[in-house]
Amino acid sequence: MGIELRGCCPLLQVFDMPTSLTFYCGALGFAVRGHSGLLPDCGWVLLDRGGTELMLNTAYDTGERPESPDAARAAGHGDTCIYFGYEDLDGLCSDLRAKGVNVQEPKVAWYGMKQLYVTDPDGFGLCFQWPVIQRTYDQWVTAYGLEPRTI
Repeated sequence: MGIELRGCCPLLQVFDMPTSLTFYCGALGFAVRGHSGLLPDCGWVLLDRGGTELMLNTAYDTGERPESPDAARAAGHGDTCIYFGYEDLDGLCSDLRAKGVNVQEPKVAWYGMKQLYVTDPDGFGLCFQWPVIQRTYDQWVTAYGLEPRTI
């Protein structure tokens, strides 16, 4: 008997919700599907882009946020990275640059994934990736319901 998972929706604690919404919705194209309170200065949001969900929650309650982020609290954010499947990484890179996001050119990792790394306003890592070797693509065909093809 196993647990049948039906998806995953990470929750990230953010310092400033309006700044995070500008990044995730404005630059990355997510849409707000749920929220607590008035946008953009609410405490929690559910974001969606093409069936990929992400939740953001403020690290501080209303009226309790300090002037600047607590460096000790945010220190571990750089150890977190969320990986997204995205095929047109060169196009995404150009689009993000046009929106003022600082990104490097996508690179192919030794294990055959082309990857584009981005850091969000709170220091969390985001990696957009797509397989460039046939074996890995074939695994994604099964796992993600892609159309079989030769790459």
